[in-house]
Amino acid sequence: MPRSTISPGRFVFALALATTALLVGGCGGGDREGTSSRWSPAVSDTWQWQLSGTINTSYSAKVYDIDLFDAPASTLNQLKSQGKRVVCYFSAGSSENWRPDFSRFGAADMGRPLDGWAGERWLDTRSANVRAIMKSRLELAASKGCDGVEPDNMDAYTNGSGFALDAGTQLDYNRFLAREAHALGLAVGLKNDVDQLAALAPDFDFAVNEQCHEYNECGGYAVFVNAGKPVFNAEYHSRWRNDAADRERLCQASRAAGLRTLVLPLALDDRFRFSCD
Repeated sequence: MPRSTISPGRFVFALALATTALLVGGCGGGDREGTSSRWSPAVSDTWQWQLSGTINTSYSAKVYDIDLFDAPASTLNQLKSQGKRVVCYFSAGSSENWRPDFSRFGAADMGRPLDGWAGERWLDTRSANVRAIMKSRLELAASKGCDGVEPDNMDAYTNGSGFALDAGTQLDYNRFLAREAHALGLAVGLKNDVDQLAALAPDFDFAVNEQCHEYNECGGYAVFVNAGKPVFNAEYHSRWRNDAADRERLCQASRAAGLRTLVLPLALDDRFRFSCD
């Protein structure tokens, strides 16, 4: 969810399973909780992000980020047949009244509306029911063949959610999502939550950021880049769409920081796309 609209665990494994995970984890770089075959994106991986409309599969980007529910299986299969990696988007911090599993949320799970996003309400991320729903969404992503997931609205504690959430509850919830994704063999991205980057970088495989150039927040992402984890950044400001010289300055700064930056429409519908790669 863009910052311009005020955006931005699990029980302990049985001893045998934990031992197996630790042994497998020694076979490669970075966090390898869960399956050893989990995809690990590279800092140099390029990306495309489209959450609405018919997905344009023609870009040469290595990674496609598409909607978990709306993107048809045929599109996902086509992308994978082209050698792409597919990240599947869903909101982990808000209910959306048009999603097929919306009826599973209880009244007590849902708080205040998200400013500027009709039909969405903040979730109580401490709720066992909310966590069960998110686990089901992760299982859906794995069953559809997604290589990774992008859980959105991962910084509810910095917004007026209507719940007594704080930095500690957010860390707990975000780490819960990372553990569950990894247990299913999925890579997982940290969406925004810029105040907790250093704390959460060890738990996540990549980051997805909106508007860090616009808000002068890109510096914190060095903790991901320096760990060999990519940062997929989207910018929406019209000056970077309309002014080629200004856009080139943006891209120079992005490349210097090791970020993968796209200038995109806020609707993420592929009406235009400018890549710094």
